[in-house]
Amino acid sequence: MSRYAHPAGPRHADVLPEDHPPAPPDVLYALDPRVWPGGAHRAGGEIVLGGIPAADLAREYGTPLFILDEEDFRARAREFRDSFAAVGADVYYAGKALLTKAVAGWVRDEGLKLDVCSGGELAVALAAGFPPEDIGLHGNNKSGAELARAVDAGVGRIIVDSFDEIDRLERIAADRGARPRVLVRVTTGVEAHTHEFVATAHDDQKFGLALSTGAAERAVRRLLESDHAELVGLHSHIGSQIFDTAGFEVAARRVAAFLARIHADTGATLSELDLGGGLGIAYTPADTPLAAKDIAQSLSAIVARECEAGGLPVPRLSVEPGRAVAGPAGVTLYTVGTVKDVEGIRTYVSVDGGMSDNIRTALYGAEYTCAPASRAGSAEPMLSRLVGKHCESGDIIVNDLYLPRDLRPGDLVAVAATGAYCHSMASNYNHLPRPAVVAVRGGASRTLVRRETEEDLLRLDQG
Repeated sequence: MSRYAHPAGPRHADVLPEDHPPAPPDVLYALDPRVWPGGAHRAGGEIVLGGIPAADLAREYGTPLFILDEEDFRARAREFRDSFAAVGADVYYAGKALLTKAVAGWVRDEGLKLDVCSGGELAVALAAGFPPEDIGLHGNNKSGAELARAVDAGVGRIIVDSFDEIDRLERIAADRGARPRVLVRVTTGVEAHTHEFVATAHDDQKFGLALSTGAAERAVRRLLESDHAELVGLHSHIGSQIFDTAGFEVAARRVAAFLARIHADTGATLSELDLGGGLGIAYTPADTPLAAKDIAQSLSAIVARECEAGGLPVPRLSVEPGRAVAGPAGVTLYTVGTVKDVEGIRTYVSVDGGMSDNIRTALYGAEYTCAPASRAGSAEPMLSRLVGKHCESGDIIVNDLYLPRDLRPGDLVAVAATGAYCHSMASNYNHLPRPAVVAVRGGASRTLVRRETEEDLLRLDQG
């Protein structure tokens, strides 16, 4: 029986089972501009990115290959910068989405600030010459070495996440005679409508200090009395891949009420409020992300309204888009190795990468758009599953898609919207070297991160 069939019974004929496959696309080779980088198009049936045909990129750099459209990235960064500057707010690019020295340079060039969440990300930012005063340091378990490096570098703000961290930071700052600026990460109890692994503001998880238990208030009071840290504001992040501002509104209301209580009890007025990131992008044509301008206006109005109700001055607002800047700019190019028809079910198309370069589908059921990249034709669509070459049945890149029935080994396929969290989360599972990251712009390409080799892997193996 087909996995998509279901036994006869009282189900209405017009109701499809939950795992019924999607309908074939109207045009198999179309590149939806909501999903693909700006300027992506076909020429002679072949996908062209940044003015360069996909096959040319594959020949020069090999596959799998992370391709980053530099102009698309920069344009999205400018859109966020301008949209939030119009409401008097700051934008910190979330480096965890994708960070290289070149990317840090683009972020700096386009007038954004930068969030990092580890000593390694801070090292990349500093190596790129990013102004330390425009860097914020995140992380739920910052080591003493990471905090010391941040204090020594003079980062603009540290978002503290626990009492242990406050202890460490105060000792380090006292030893150096420093007084770093800090924000308290507050867990508001707002649960974003997203996968449980990327929802970050409910109480039962590792991030932040909860409002509901009083931990956030204890942290604020302690830092207000500290001689070694300057408390300047609060931070709230509710999750990832969010398509509306309803959750932000509830979180802002709770944080504003907390600010009012702090002011009433201590007389302190905190000047900064960061509402985090998590803004969604279109991985498929069904996704409907908000425009940066609409997000900026909505969040600004929410904060202003809630602060006015609490009789508070409006704090300086900041946000942290990462995926929304980097995600749509990225495309992963693969070479097809095996096409295996499982009769009556689907065709499995295996490529030369997989969960080592894109763990998101296996990790939390991410959905992607994939298209033939090296040619077009008139073959009918076949229901397919795009899978990798790793020794895991869960090594799936795209669960359900349609590819041409004449697809064969050696063809190229491209997966869109892979600029965020694919290179960042890549691994060497099964000892596969990690792919190169290549930037394309105006018909030119350059390597941002070279492809790993087996020699790289063996160099670290001390026997």
